[in-house]
Amino acid sequence: MEERKPVILDKKAALMKAEHYCAYQERAQQEIRNKLYEWGLHAADVENIISELITTNFLNEERFAMSYVSGKFNIKKWGKIKIKQGLKLRKVPDRMITKALNSINYDDYLQVIQAAAEKKLRTITEKDPYKRKHKLMTYLMGKGFESDVILSVLKDNNLQ
Repeated sequence: MEERKPVILDKKAALMKAEHYCAYQERAQQEIRNKLYEWGLHAADVENIISELITTNFLNEERFAMSYVSGKFNIKKWGKIKIKQGLKLRKVPDRMITKALNSINYDDYLQVIQAAAEKKLRTITEKDPYKRKHKLMTYLMGKGFESDVILSVLKDNNLQ
C-alpha cells in the first residue's frame, strides 16, 4: 500500500476548497483544522483560513453543535452522554455543548428512551427479570442515555 503524500495547496485554493467543504455540511473547527493540515498547509495559514471561514460564516461552531445534536438525537436516537462525547471529540467548547444539549425537548427525550426500551424488550429472550432489566439498561446506556433517566422511564411505563 502506497503512502499518500499531502496535497500542498496555496492559501487561496485551500480557502476555496475549505469553503466548499463547509458549505456541503456543518463542520467543527477541529475538523477543518485537521483537513487543512492534511492538505499540507502550515499553522499560520491554517489559522488565517479558519478565521476567514468564521468571518464569512462558512464556519460556525455553535451552528455545528446544534446541527450535530439535532441529527444524532432525531435520526440516530442517541442519548445526551454519547452526543456530548462526540462533540468533545471535535473539541467543541463546553458552553456550546451545554447550550446545544439543552435544545433537546425533554418530553421527546423520554419518548425516545421509552420507544428504544420497548423495541429492545421484544428482542431480549432472557427469562430472569433481573438479568432482563440489566440487559435493557446496558443497551440503553450504550446508546448514551443517563441511568437515572432510564430507570425513571422504565418505572413510569412498567417496562421492568
